[in-house]
Amino acid sequence: MHTIDFLVFLLFTGGIVIIGSLFWRKKGSSDDFTTAGRSLPGWVVGLSIFSTYVSSISYLAYPGSAYDSNWNAFVFSLSIPIASWVAAKWFVPFYRKQTCVSAYAFLEQRFGRWARWYASICYLLTQVARIGTIMYLLAIPMNVLLGWNISMVIICTSLAIIFYSTLGGLRGVIWTEAIQGVIMIAGAVTCLVILLMSMPGGAEQSLATAWHEGKFSLGSFDFLDLSTSTFWVCLVYGLFTNLQNYGIDQNYVQRYHTARSARSARFSALFGGWLFIPVSAMFFLIGTALYSYYAAFPSMLPEGGTKGDYVFPFFIVNQLPVGFTGLLIASIFAAGMSTVATSITSASTIILHDFYKCARPDSTNREELVVLKLAGIAIGILGIVVSLAMLRVDSILDAWWKLSSVFSGGMLGLFLLGFMSNHVKNIDAAIGVICGVIVIGYISLHDLLGLPTNGIHEYLAIVFGTIVIFLVGFLVAKLHK
Repeated sequence: MHTIDFLVFLLFTGGIVIIGSLFWRKKGSSDDFTTAGRSLPGWVVGLSIFSTYVSSISYLAYPGSAYDSNWNAFVFSLSIPIASWVAAKWFVPFYRKQTCVSAYAFLEQRFGRWARWYASICYLLTQVARIGTIMYLLAIPMNVLLGWNISMVIICTSLAIIFYSTLGGLRGVIWTEAIQGVIMIAGAVTCLVILLMSMPGGAEQSLATAWHEGKFSLGSFDFLDLSTSTFWVCLVYGLFTNLQNYGIDQNYVQRYHTARSARSARFSALFGGWLFIPVSAMFFLIGTALYSYYAAFPSMLPEGGTKGDYVFPFFIVNQLPVGFTGLLIASIFAAGMSTVATSITSASTIILHDFYKCARPDSTNREELVVLKLAGIAIGILGIVVSLAMLRVDSILDAWWKLSSVFSGGMLGLFLLGFMSNHVKNIDAAIGVICGVIVIGYISLHDLLGLPTNGIHEYLAIVFGTIVIFLVGFLVAKLHK
């Protein structure tokens, strides 16, 4: 790595840590730590939501997926406008009226504390898996660039993120995410332009090669095939996942509370969601262009080729001009750091409000701040452990989608039961959740447990789990009438 590239990288990443730390307040309150004083402009919150979406999973795994196969995974992004519209119309006004910043306090009001704890535990498991996945992807380019040990990169980077996210609270996280969002977009645009112009025949040759090889395919349109990642499987999976993100994911719900008004909060939901569409398309186009580039220059690849998740970092290291390499690595780090910081602050908020304050409702402000910081540190350390376990995984995107589908536990179904029906009671919801968890477990783990094949793709675990929880709970409630 050239000295200039290293300096550019240090300037951006070091600056993010410093900026995030500047929001530390000696006499801050736990409410200010978790809601940023409810005073942020909508565009900043929207950029924060966008940056939460564009993690290292997007920055590295999307190009890797497009390079290895096609644009099938992009179908997931097409569901976001629907989810963001539903959020702006119904979810944002609903949560803005709630007094508690936790997304799961509502479930306790409707079904009892078990429902709140069930959703909170599912959420925490998801965030630990997410942190682990992203930190692994952050370590890949530094391993390719400098030969640094992946495990050491994971540990050192995680500690830096834990430091500024627990020091500056959500205000610091959101403002740094807004900056990181701009860096991410600039880095991706720069790389795509250089990549397309590096082809002998320019962008036209790159696109023509990819089109001829079917690299722009969105997958099979067989509506009845539920066993493979078809267009419809990805679309439905994306719709349910993004409805869950916008409707009950603490990362997003907590941001609705930080906006200075309900109107700003609604704008942030729409802005963050719609901005992700063109940016995610750009990541897939980068992967497709990489395929065309190395088809034209096969000798530039290492002997034996490289894994899809590594091909983008390999290009950044070996083909970008001096200075741009540092910018792109900084962009990848910005993508990962923003999402990990979000997960740490939101997970610590859940631990405080859904567990600690339930046990100690009369806790002091000083107590709560200590709990928030210690919880953030603990979640970050657990993420490091998961990240080190990711070293044995072949496809990071596939692994993350499966983990998030399993750990979601059909939370959306439980939320919809409480949100859409006043007749469903505690026992009805509990029966629905038990049935939903059984379905999710069977779809996700049947191979591991040696059970008969079910002909349903693992991505659909969240879909069927949500539907079963909602329908069973609703029907059992009808039988009680």
